[in-house]
Amino acid sequence: MAQYITKRVLFSLLVLFAISVVVFTAVRMTPGDVCKIVLATPDVDQQQCDAIRNELGLDKPAPVQYVKYMGNLLSGDWGKSFFSKREVWGEIRTRIPLTLELTVLSTVFALAISIPIGVISAVKQDGWLDYVLRFVTIGWLSIPSFWLATMLIVFPAKWWGYSPPIGYVNLWDDPLKNLEQLYLPAFSLGLALSASLARVTRSSMLEVLRQDYIRTSRAKGLAERAVVIRHALRNALIPVTTLFALQVAVLFGGTVVLEQIFSLPGLGTLTLSAVFVRDYPQIQGLVLFFGAVLVMINLVVDVSYAWLDPRIRYA
Repeated sequence: MAQYITKRVLFSLLVLFAISVVVFTAVRMTPGDVCKIVLATPDVDQQQCDAIRNELGLDKPAPVQYVKYMGNLLSGDWGKSFFSKREVWGEIRTRIPLTLELTVLSTVFALAISIPIGVISAVKQDGWLDYVLRFVTIGWLSIPSFWLATMLIVFPAKWWGYSPPIGYVNLWDDPLKNLEQLYLPAFSLGLALSASLARVTRSSMLEVLRQDYIRTSRAKGLAERAVVIRHALRNALIPVTTLFALQVAVLFGGTVVLEQIFSLPGLGTLTLSAVFVRDYPQIQGLVLFFGAVLVMINLVVDVSYAWLDPRIRYA
C-alpha cells in the first residue's frame, strides 16, 4: 500500500510541475502591455515601462523568471496583485472558506440524494419506482444550475417576498445566517451532480448485482439488506467515486456564476474580477491553486480505489 501511494504522490508532483509550466507560459503569452495594465493608462513612456518590467522581473529571460517564481512560490510568496497590491495568496486564502463550504454543502446534498436513489433504482429494476426515479434524474440533468439559482431567487421573492441574505457571514460567527446564505446556491450546484451520480450508481449496482459472489451471498442466507449494502454497494462505488471526484473538482473551480448570482465573495468571484481587469499574477495564482486542488482530489481518489478494491494496489 505504501509503495502504491508513493507512486501516486510522485506522479501528482509531476502533474503539478507541468501545470506550473503551462500556466507560467500562458500568462506571458497573453496579449496586452503590462505597463498599461499596472499604470491603468494607455499613455506611458519607455522609462516607466522599463522600471515596471525591472520591478516585476520581466526584463530577465523566461527560464530565469520561472525559476525565481517557483522559488518564491515554494517559500510562500505568490506575488502581488497588480491592482489591489495585496498578496495573491492572501486574497486566495480569505476566499477559500466560502467556496470550500459551498462545495462541501453541495456534495453532501448530492451524495445524500444520489446514492439512495441509485441503489433503490437498481434493486427495483424495471419496476414503477425505477421508472419514476430515472425520469426524475433525467429531468434534473436537463436543468442548468444558473437557471435554477435564478428561479430560486425570483419566485420566492415574487410569491412570498423572501430573498436570501446578501454577502457572507462566517460559519463560526453565525451558523444559522451562514446556512441561510448558502443553502440555495448549494442546492443549485448539487442538483445536477446528484442526478449524474444517481444514474452512474444505478448502472454500477446493476452490474455488480449480477456477479457470482452476490448470488453466493444470497445462497448463504444473508439478508438482502446486507447483500446490497455490505457486498454490492462497496464494489459498485469505484466508478461512482471517479465521477464524484471529477464533479467535486468542477464544483470547486466552477462556482463563478453561482457566486455572482448570490453575491458571494468566494474564489469564483475573485477569478472573474481578476479576468475582467487582467490581473495576471492573481489569475496565475488562482489557476495554480485550482490545479493543485484537482491533483489532490485525484490523489485521494486513487488511494480510495485501493481501499475499495485491494486488488488495485497490486495491479
